[in-house]
Amino acid sequence: MAENLTTILKQKANNLRIHSIVSTSEAGSGHPTTCMSAADIVSALFFHAMRYDPQNSNHPNNDRFILSKGHAAPVLYAAWAEAGIISVDDLLTLRRIDSDLEGHPTPRLEWIDVATGSLGQGLSIGVGMALNGKCLDKSDYRVYVLLGDGEAAEGGVWEAVALAAHYKLSNLIGIVDVNGMGQSQHTMCGSDIESYCRRFEAFGWKAIGIDGHNLDEILSALNEAKATEDRPTMIIARTFKGKGVSFLENKEGWHGKTIPKGEQLDTALTELGPLTTDRNFEIEKPAEPAIVAEPKIDEVALPDYQIGEAVATRSGYGAGLAKLGDANPLVVALDGDVKNSTYADQFMAKHSDRYFEMFIAEQNLVGAGIGLSKCGKIPFVSSFAAFLLRAGDHIRMSAISQANIKYVGSHCGVSIGEDGPSQMGLEDLAIFRALPGSVVLYPSDAVAAERLVAGAAAYKGIAYIRTSRPATPVIYSNDEQFPIGGSKVVRSSDRDQVTVIGAGVTLHEALQAYEALKAEDISIRVIDLYSIKPVDTETILSAAAATNDTLLTVEDHYPEGGLGDAVLGAVGSQGLKIHKLAVNGLPRSGKPDELMELHGISAACIVRKVKEIA
Repeated sequence: MAENLTTILKQKANNLRIHSIVSTSEAGSGHPTTCMSAADIVSALFFHAMRYDPQNSNHPNNDRFILSKGHAAPVLYAAWAEAGIISVDDLLTLRRIDSDLEGHPTPRLEWIDVATGSLGQGLSIGVGMALNGKCLDKSDYRVYVLLGDGEAAEGGVWEAVALAAHYKLSNLIGIVDVNGMGQSQHTMCGSDIESYCRRFEAFGWKAIGIDGHNLDEILSALNEAKATEDRPTMIIARTFKGKGVSFLENKEGWHGKTIPKGEQLDTALTELGPLTTDRNFEIEKPAEPAIVAEPKIDEVALPDYQIGEAVATRSGYGAGLAKLGDANPLVVALDGDVKNSTYADQFMAKHSDRYFEMFIAEQNLVGAGIGLSKCGKIPFVSSFAAFLLRAGDHIRMSAISQANIKYVGSHCGVSIGEDGPSQMGLEDLAIFRALPGSVVLYPSDAVAAERLVAGAAAYKGIAYIRTSRPATPVIYSNDEQFPIGGSKVVRSSDRDQVTVIGAGVTLHEALQAYEALKAEDISIRVIDLYSIKPVDTETILSAAAATNDTLLTVEDHYPEGGLGDAVLGAVGSQGLKIHKLAVNGLPRSGKPDELMELHGISAACIVRKVKEIA
């Protein structure tokens, strides 16, 4: 290896260490020692191996970098400063409320694609970005993911490892910074590099063990990884926390602690020596992409159903997604081996090149979807509503990443029947309603399902569509519109005594209750609250004013955080009488109508409650 190159990269690594300890000391918090262990690796990546245009963060052929060990954010910011992307003075604003240099990376900075710091997620996101480059855009960019050894204990990491090998993602290069120290003790495998190599090799990766402070070995490993064409590569780098400062290096008790200003900081800076200010390197820029016409987005074809036809909303989702795929080439679909139940297989049948099977690995299902969204695609991520919650933290982080991603949870509620409580999504509305900027949609028939698929795709941000297993009657005409934030008054008169609000299967129970009560000369207003977030407050208040200020919500969901709480949150301060029917207690196997009656959300239960409160 050319001595000049290694000398330059050593100098840059030293600068990264200095910036990291100075910025964290100025902030009074942070993780300088984990930055110091990764400095040589980051230097080799940012100032030699990676191709990117420092003047254009949106260059489509830029190599991608994901700092999965997000607590090492200061070394990433330092690399940008050394590359001239931000100023060195900006580093001193680390962690301030008026600064975008946050404690862990977030997309408030244009050079950050995704939020990291909840460990174990970066590699899944890298899988999505690599899939985009290899399978969709046919681009030659590479995706680099820097992991900590502690997060290698996360199951989501190994989901990503398995999927990357399955898809032979040779454009994905991971580096594990094996400094052997976790937050509270040594990591599971300590510094056993060979153990890590054997594990990754067993999954089908090329694994290269190196000294993570030897620039010659780092560069050789990166070159070997870039030359590998049949599988992804993981570089296992043995490092030392606090490298370069004697009282920090490989010493316990320094995790998440900064060097106090004064004598200790002065001692550390003296050991590291002065900053090297000469810009004696050139970043290799990516090739200019071929001129590609803007994708043509067409109108989505209308639904095609007959009023009264029995169709499950999950089937409406599948049909709508396939039509959306016809109209919009940016739409992609991912599923976790339940595509014949969620009906994502209808998209796969028509657009197999834009469908990715993630198998039974929901964390990677979501993480890969985030990665695809950050490459300009519109991913629809589907599974049973209950199983999506396995990836709850990844879903939470997708909101922090400001991802444009669509989630679809089928088989919600006790209405799925005999499969029993392990399969019943009864918490999903609460989870997705809690995400900042999300919309939550719950179609009640196949027409609404198709229309809301298109609406979700047009919405910029996180959208969740809840679909049901049972076939329910089509109640809307094919040209009906379903704007986000709206609702439908499906039954009303000037004699209504109570407004009943449902969605999904409970809307159909409310319609049956309407007929039963009508036979007894009791009139109710019925609202389809297909948009659970945002809520159509105006329509609800208008209905309440016409029905003795009395509302009854009915939902196939636990009482906490679902449709009823959405209504309470929207109009609960208006002095209305609001009653809720929801699934109480632990469900069991049974027929759908038996379970809905048992848990108090059937048509008969609605009739009894209306008579009680009218």
